[in-house]
Amino acid sequence: MEKFDIEDRWPELFEQLDGTQRNAVRQSLAAGWHEGFEPAREDVENLTDYTRGAIDFDEYVRRADAAALRSVGLASADR
Repeated sequence: MEKFDIEDRWPELFEQLDGTQRNAVRQSLAAGWHEGFEPAREDVENLTDYTRGAIDFDEYVRRADAAALRSVGLASADR
């Protein structure tokens, strides 16, 4: 990802967020991007779901942990 265009890539994930929430999500993801993290759709969906209150913190962490394990080949892709 040469430029940070996260909201343009998956606009449907940002539709239910207000301006403050959108900015918080963009800033959180941009901070990681500047350090070399390239968020996948799953990462963005997880953060937007948490931000809009669709999932609680425990589910957010569970999803993030599962994604991290899959990314290094330690968990199956269907989890």
